[in-house]
Amino acid sequence: MSSTVYALLAIALWTSLASLGTALSHLPPFLLTGLALMIGSVPSWPLALRDRRAWKVPPRTLALGIYGLFGYHFLLFIALRYAPPVEANLVNYLWPLLMVVLAPVLLPGVSLRPLHLIAALLGFAGAAVAILGTRGGTTPGADVGYWGFLPALGSAFIWASYSLWTKRVAAFPTSAIGLFGLVSGALSLICHALLEPSVALSARDWLLVALCGLGPLGAAFFVWDMALKRGDARQIGILSYITPLASTSLLLAVTGRPLTWSIALAAALIIAAAVMGTRAR
Repeated sequence: MSSTVYALLAIALWTSLASLGTALSHLPPFLLTGLALMIGSVPSWPLALRDRRAWKVPPRTLALGIYGLFGYHFLLFIALRYAPPVEANLVNYLWPLLMVVLAPVLLPGVSLRPLHLIAALLGFAGAAVAILGTRGGTTPGADVGYWGFLPALGSAFIWASYSLWTKRVAAFPTSAIGLFGLVSGALSLICHALLEPSVALSARDWLLVALCGLGPLGAAFFVWDMALKRGDARQIGILSYITPLASTSLLLAVTGRPLTWSIALAAALIIAAAVMGTRAR
């Protein structure tokens, strides 16, 4: 398959992440992150058992993988728990724009053009509209305060920087994504045991956790890595801007919230900013 097909598969799987995370927001974040990442790593276990090279990566690469998979999802689930999920999801999807803005900082030989700066301002304006639109008591979750959006912004930064830093480490096989997920999941479960109260999962919880692990926290990582290895990262980045619109639309349907002007404007600003950022030369 082409890189475009792999990228679209990843995008389709990521579209469901916010909705699944919202449905499971009653679970402790470390527990949810750990279980989902462990389940997501399972498909690569047979490859690792047959060939140890499938998971052979330098410590620096493994640390980067843990930073990306563990850090991103833990902060995202925190945001979906303590901030209005639709707006938190929009802020999280600043990561395509941040990939453009941070590229000159994290990658050698990449420059930042004036159009990039304009795009950055548009993107953060969209985030501000999303956050301010929750005030005034008319939006569910409006009483949580601004701090609930900080984890969403942190998750966006982590995924953007992780995606860029993968270009600065030695090439690794796609199957090593399973190792990243396994170690990150184990770390999350250790943190859960030490820091969070134990909870009993219902049959519905286990089903949703399994879907989350096998889809957006599992297969999506593998096909995303295949896309980046086979295609032009800038073109793949353009495709990724489908994700916030599709994800937010699905989340609105799941939560039963109407499309308000603030959500529509925030989505339009973030997507326009991201597309503008990739067109800058």
